[in-house]
Amino acid sequence: MSVITSTLTSKNTNETTKHTTCAYCGVGCGIKATINEAQRSIRVSGLDHHPANLGRLCSKGSALDQTVSLNERLLEPKINNQVVSWDEALDKVANGFSDIIKQHGPDAVAFYVSGQLLTEDYYVANKLMKGYIGSGNIDTNSRLCMSSSVVGHKRAFGTDTVPGCYDDFEKAELITLVGSNTAWCHPVLFQRIKKYKEANPNVKVVVIDPRRTQTCDIADLHLPLNLGTDVWLFNGLLNSINQQNKINSDYVQQYCEGLDEAINTAQQSAGDIKALANTLGVNEDDLKQFYNWFCNTEKSVTLYSQGVNQSSSGTDKVNSILNCHLATGRIGKPGMGPFSMTGQPNAMGGREVGGLANTLAAHMDFTQDSIARVKTFWQSPTMATQSGLMAVDMFDAIDEGKIKAVWVMATNPVVSLPNADKVKRALKKCELVVISDCIDQTDTGDLAHVKLPATGWSEKDGTVTNSERRISRQRGLFQPACNAMHDWQIICDVAKRMGFADGFNYQNQAEIFREHAALSGFENSDAAEHRRRDFDISGLANISNDEYENLAPIQWPVNAQYPKGRERFFAQGDFFTPNRKAKLLAITPKLPVNLPSNDYPLRLNTGRIRDQWHTMTRTALAPQLNQHISQPYVEMHANDAKSRNLIDGQLVSVKSKWGNMLAPVSINQNPKQGDIFVPMHWTAQLSRTGRINPVVNPEVDAFSKQPESKHTPVQVNAYNANWFGFVLSRNPIQWPDSEYVVSAQGNQHTRLELAHSEKLESPIKAMMSWLGFDSIAQIEQQELEILSFEDAASGLYRLALMNKQGQLEAVAMVAPNTQLPERTWLASQFAKQNLDERARMALLSGHAPAGEDIGRIVCACYSVGEKTIAAAVKAGCKTPAMVGDKLKAGTNCGSCVPEIKGIIAKG
Repeated sequence: MSVITSTLTSKNTNETTKHTTCAYCGVGCGIKATINEAQRSIRVSGLDHHPANLGRLCSKGSALDQTVSLNERLLEPKINNQVVSWDEALDKVANGFSDIIKQHGPDAVAFYVSGQLLTEDYYVANKLMKGYIGSGNIDTNSRLCMSSSVVGHKRAFGTDTVPGCYDDFEKAELITLVGSNTAWCHPVLFQRIKKYKEANPNVKVVVIDPRRTQTCDIADLHLPLNLGTDVWLFNGLLNSINQQNKINSDYVQQYCEGLDEAINTAQQSAGDIKALANTLGVNEDDLKQFYNWFCNTEKSVTLYSQGVNQSSSGTDKVNSILNCHLATGRIGKPGMGPFSMTGQPNAMGGREVGGLANTLAAHMDFTQDSIARVKTFWQSPTMATQSGLMAVDMFDAIDEGKIKAVWVMATNPVVSLPNADKVKRALKKCELVVISDCIDQTDTGDLAHVKLPATGWSEKDGTVTNSERRISRQRGLFQPACNAMHDWQIICDVAKRMGFADGFNYQNQAEIFREHAALSGFENSDAAEHRRRDFDISGLANISNDEYENLAPIQWPVNAQYPKGRERFFAQGDFFTPNRKAKLLAITPKLPVNLPSNDYPLRLNTGRIRDQWHTMTRTALAPQLNQHISQPYVEMHANDAKSRNLIDGQLVSVKSKWGNMLAPVSINQNPKQGDIFVPMHWTAQLSRTGRINPVVNPEVDAFSKQPESKHTPVQVNAYNANWFGFVLSRNPIQWPDSEYVVSAQGNQHTRLELAHSEKLESPIKAMMSWLGFDSIAQIEQQELEILSFEDAASGLYRLALMNKQGQLEAVAMVAPNTQLPERTWLASQFAKQNLDERARMALLSGHAPAGEDIGRIVCACYSVGEKTIAAAVKAGCKTPAMVGDKLKAGTNCGSCVPEIKGIIAKG
């Protein structure tokens, strides 16, 4: 077993260096953190020898150093928002759950957990609910991002196995990216692919996505298929594989079954190429080109993500992709295979321990023999015998009063679940709501009766598993802050108080990991010595605490057969179905459940943006990450905007049968006509009306129960605002009573964007009140200088406050339309010790003095603005590399390079 030295002493004796793993997506990047514990500060860089990222970090990972302060943290246990002792809080949880179980049975309680938990946390949570409480009611927010892939894998392979690895991306000759804006959502993997393609120009990249996204920057072909039509596309590919005699007959005959039925169904639904192109909404020649490339390129990988999974037919979409790789035998070999890119740092770890309600533990399901096996291993007093309720159904049961107590761990369902206002209403009437979180104020936490302070990244210590099955250590850089505890400790303390001390008497996280590893190997072979289950890390079941501390990244399985891990599965068959053969499924395509209508004629697609993650509880703390996109937005095709008389930047409402939201419209050619795109990140903590998931329909896939987050019928209308404004303030400010409010944390300031439909009376006085002052006299008492401008005829009002040291304290502006000054230069003035006369004169105009206006931020890593890049282009920088050499823009994570190319193209 390989180990690494995880802690090093820096040349600066006040600093130490540790190797850890990033807090964000499923790529699982290694990080080198240089720690100053006395100042509670870190510096981060990519870990050169970590096989996931090879030294690269994205903008989010690069800004982790800005997220470790104790601001916004939940640091003490609370009951009804009052600080209490740990004993009081833990007793409240344990007694509350025990009383409800006694009165209503074990299925009246539930855990809703998260892919941001570490494997050790996940393991004890699952063990408590399924092995000791005796209910299957533990589900995870991973249900929202990759459960369709889990079920698709199990239907085809017999188990939830990712068959390939990241190295395959750099060995393939055709890379197909399906339903993934990889450039923004998995930027480190995107940069690996981009670098590989640049060195190998013959490699083809196909992007299959309804939107033209930044990922198309490296595409040889973009297929903008209609939302929800993926199964037609891949049925057509299977049909083409058959027509071009590219079936790998030897592989199929030896290792697969179901091919004939799958082909027959594919021919029925996608046999006519002209009709198929019309169904997909793509050019027929482009469609043929993709099919020909796939058929004639043996080394093909297909990477897919939420655009496939988040659908009412997500599982069928997954299996339609797997069918094509099985039929050609392109699986488990270098440069070949399907690959699911997961969205969270430990979504895979949750799958391994059984964190999904329809799985048991260690890749075992609710079968009679597996239930008995796990019961024996855990010495379980009350074993769950059937699947529990899954995310959407779980919160429906809370709404109906069937579940009376819920414990939410490290996630924010009031923001992230579809039909989110119903989730909010359900929690409001739930008898007992408990949260474990590192952040004090969240949309979900605001509804909790009990808040338990958990450690966050930089304090948490355990393991995570990335998208390629690679287990890595996430190490604690600091001791737990104040009264925070690790999630596994909190869960075990509650379990002990519920009377289950024997099963939860762990001394450290290494002990939990050893038990998890031992369970993975328990009774894991049949009479013929075939592995029953793919997941087996029994080779780590006896590691010492020191070996655990220094564990190097390793891909499972890790056992006697594969002591150093295993890169790939299924090149020679050996699937995990009863007959050890893979199953090709006959898939009949179906459209999304809810289709556009006269009342709701547009199709809403949701997703992530480059510099934010999930519900922004961590990324919004980093000023660096709030520069590029600081507000929610509605991306709309130019023709749809024209037909509604909308102009770019105008506020619009997005309304469905389930809810509504408000945001500026961004008009371009990226979405297909009839589609809109809205990011999913904004919460009620950051925006009064910017939450999109109240609008999203609650339909789920019949097999995986994953929600259909990529297709909701909506209407978009102009919002008739009387005025627009913004505030930048060095000190915290209360939100004004306006219908549109968005808050963003900047460098030494907070920014509010505002709009309202009613007239603003006495605008200068109103702006003063926004900053916490009732009168000019009160401002002068604080020894602040007032600068103001008003033009009632044009509706322009501006206010700035300076302190006696000459620093900018606040600036606020109001206008009758969205044509307000660019905020970037104004925001930069807060970092200055004092403003010179030139800057003071420019304040109220909002326009930077000559030579200082950098424009909208494009490169968040180095805070490089659009106008700075444009000036470099005019000075002779004609390639992104030249811009990078001059300005550093695009040289860290590379995610801004497509935008830099756009600026270059404009000249």
